Amino acid sequence: MSIFDDLAHQYIDGEWLAGTGSWDIIDVNPYNGEKLAAITVATVEQVDQAYRGAERAQREWAATSPYARRAVLERALRITEEREKEIIEAMIDELGGTRPKAEYEVHLAKEFIRESIQLAIRPEGRILASPVDGKENRVQRLPVGVVTVISPFNFPFLVTMKSVAPALALGNAVVIKPNQNAPVVGGGVIAKVFEDAGLPAGLLNVLVTDIAEIGDALLTHPVPKVISFAGSDRVGRHVGSVAARHFKRTVLELSGNSALVVLDDADLDYAVDAAVFSRFVYQGQVCMAANRILVDASVAEEFTEKFTTRVRGLKTGDPHDADTHIGPLINSFQADALTALVDQAVESGAKALVRGSTRGNLVEPTVLAGLPEDSPLLGQEIFGPVALLVVFDGEDEAVRLTNATPYGLSGAVHTRDVERGVRFAQRIETGMIHVNDSTIGDEPLAAFGGEKASGLGRLNGDATIEAFTTQKWISVQHGRTTFPF
Repeated sequence: MSIFDDLAHQYIDGEWLAGTGSWDIIDVNPYNGEKLAAITVATVEQVDQAYRGAERAQREWAATSPYARRAVLERALRITEEREKEIIEAMIDELGGTRPKAEYEVHLAKEFIRESIQLAIRPEGRILASPVDGKENRVQRLPVGVVTVISPFNFPFLVTMKSVAPALALGNAVVIKPNQNAPVVGGGVIAKVFEDAGLPAGLLNVLVTDIAEIGDALLTHPVPKVISFAGSDRVGRHVGSVAARHFKRTVLELSGNSALVVLDDADLDYAVDAAVFSRFVYQGQVCMAANRILVDASVAEEFTEKFTTRVRGLKTGDPHDADTHIGPLINSFQADALTALVDQAVESGAKALVRGSTRGNLVEPTVLAGLPEDSPLLGQEIFGPVALLVVFDGEDEAVRLTNATPYGLSGAVHTRDVERGVRFAQRIETGMIHVNDSTIGDEPLAAFGGEKASGLGRLNGDATIEAFTTQKWISVQHGRTTFPF
């Protein structure tokens, strides 16, 4: 039996179940089209069953010692380490990413579990001064209750785990709705890790389903208090608006259109390395990917020659092959849409410095230059291996062009003068930006999130405590209050 046979199910209130819907989600290997699993969708009734089980289990879990909760997370980490190779193979099959990408994802997920182990005992109460004689003000941090995690296909194990592990550590229960393209790596694998770690039944649930079956039931159900969503800004707007109408908090990690900026004093060889990785890792299907590469005019010719040479050397093919740099896009819809986008850009006057071909879901890298400043392509997220080269004249123009997008998730700037880079970074309207590095980065202690249409809220470190706990004020009057009547 494969991991897909074992874990391609619903996981509700501690039981592995079939969905009770009338149709199946088909999990497909995006490289070779192999059918990995068929999962009958969960229904509205099963959504309610998962939430009610989570609500019941969470009350006891919240009262459990943080040290006992920490012990479960410690076992989950050991199990993840023991099964790392199996998880990596499943990732390559289900997501079409290369082995280095899968290894990086599991490595970082383990780091987030490690941080969650410490998070279990980190929240502290406070005693605050009062202007009223004899009064003591106590402020406690408490778990919010039940957290819904709706995760994407591109880094499903990592992105799901970085909400699930801390939410559980802080005393909450969780319901996961994995992306349809990653139901096992983003759902079943995580449920099995925690089940085998001894997490009590009901505290973690996985619902493999679709809005066509359940509508907004995941968002409107009265039980969940926080919705942690990662995905497109289009869907994120809907999630945020529905959640707000039902007085639920959200953490929204949405689309990006990051720029990697090469200033006139940059180390060009290093900047090329960072740009190639930032644009083409996991086929460019990364919210933090460098959609736009902005280069100072004084170094544009040299940078462009080095960059395009490197891009032409990238191999597109089987993600299991060690020498493959670029695997398949997640499905044929995305491959066809991206190819049409490139065709349209070239027809509209863009110059293809590198023009890749499309074979099924395999899309070879493309580099476009000469786009007019008002090109819609420069303002949108491109989820695929297409790089846009833009030449600027001076820092002020670089800042203006970098900010000329509705998004503000990540970014990078390259310069030999670190403090110059920091000053530049401070002018960019983005939640995260890196000096002399890739646009892609995530660390357990550093606040992760975007500005503008790239999302609301933050995760990681102290931000995670804010996301998955609430505060309660309890005052104690040790003397007697004098009332006016």
